[in-house]
Amino acid sequence: MNAQQTEALIKERGADAAPRVTPAQIEAVIASEHYFTAREGVLGMLAADGVPATAYEQANAAPQALGLLTLCVLVLRNGFTVTGESACASPENFDAEIGRRIARANAAAKVWALEGYLLKQMLHVDSI
Repeated sequence: MNAQQTEALIKERGADAAPRVTPAQIEAVIASEHYFTAREGVLGMLAADGVPATAYEQANAAPQALGLLTLCVLVLRNGFTVTGESACASPENFDAEIGRRIARANAAAKVWALEGYLLKQMLHVDSI
């Protein structure tokens, strides 16, 4: 069931009568998103150190397996960051777009938890 189907079911069953977190709220708190593989991160770190890495150093510091781990960093409007990841077991199956989608979904799931906590805290404070 995708997000649109879930939202339709929530509305159909009247499960939206009280305050709740919505997909639109989740998207609204995301200021930017950034993607890279772990290998790109390691190679970028080597480059940032200002020392050109030889092919041997690159292969040992950033093995090809790190290229199968996709990371997503979501920067929220308040400056907080959350991460999500997607790891592919077989290099033959690696697809960058699929990896980014899965990593983003995993990062967004963390935003749901944060926003859910925030809503619950606000409701608690209002009830005191």
